[in-house]
Amino acid sequence: MNFFKRPVKTKTIDDDVQLDSYRKSGDVAVLGELFEKYVPLIYGVCLKYLKDEEASKDAVMGIFEELIEKVKQHDIKQFRSWVYVLSRNYCLMQLRSGKKLEQVSLDEVMEFTPFLHPEDNNKEEALTALERCMEKLIPVQKQSVDLFYLKEKCYKEIADITGFSLNDVKSYIQNGKRNLKICLEKNS
Repeated sequence: MNFFKRPVKTKTIDDDVQLDSYRKSGDVAVLGELFEKYVPLIYGVCLKYLKDEEASKDAVMGIFEELIEKVKQHDIKQFRSWVYVLSRNYCLMQLRSGKKLEQVSLDEVMEFTPFLHPEDNNKEEALTALERCMEKLIPVQKQSVDLFYLKEKCYKEIADITGFSLNDVKSYIQNGKRNLKICLEKNS
């Protein structure tokens, strides 16, 4: 599998058609064809977070293994966006579990512009600070941020789970991210 170059295909099948086909048949080859279209995107996300080519290639394969079950469990509206979030969250969980913790900065984890640079480069301490700041969010923001980033739910799923409107969900996530940034800046 070439991780750097998008495969050239003469005929492309709509993502939704391939998802439906996989869900009905359970044929992993169908899912593999869909996944292959997005390998460059997924690999790029993994490389961004993990900062290591081999670890990123391993993560791409791990993400495919997760897809086999998660595609059946989620209502996916746009596969490209969904697989991007899944890939990012997979990498964050790898970092969180300590597999690459020493190579990442908290700003990369949170996708913010620089706001926290632990002087002693203690990344675990930085992640602990993030957890403390999560606890300071108002409940609706905390719940929305948790469901979106950690539980990998889309806006609609969050709205269904919580009863919030889609606009409220988007607002809670955006404001929650902003409040996390402010909290982390104060504590740095």
